[in-house]
Amino acid sequence: MRSLALLLLAACVLPPATAGSKDDHERARAAVQAGEVLPLPALMERLQRTHPGQVLELELERDDGRWVYEVKLLQADGQLLKLELDARTAQVLKMKPRPRQKDGAPAEPRP
Repeated sequence: MRSLALLLLAACVLPPATAGSKDDHERARAAVQAGEVLPLPALMERLQRTHPGQVLELELERDDGRWVYEVKLLQADGQLLKLELDARTAQVLKMKPRPRQKDGAPAEPRP
């Protein structure tokens, strides 16, 4: 469990490699320190209250001037849920459940 927490913390501080410049992690750290972005423990607490489940992937990105957490969450019933959260408030901006097949397996992505 501790390694999962460290992995999630790294995801908060170090945005995805495809994000662009080498100083992205410094911008993200500064945003947390300036109060523009919720620290990861606060985000996780709020997220688990409203959408319990296991976080599979978490990214912090800047989108049209707003910091956004993108989260892939596996719920207890096996449903995969993709969320976009306002990084300052944890408000859900977008929620996209992935439909399940009749056999219980997640459906294949649509083209």
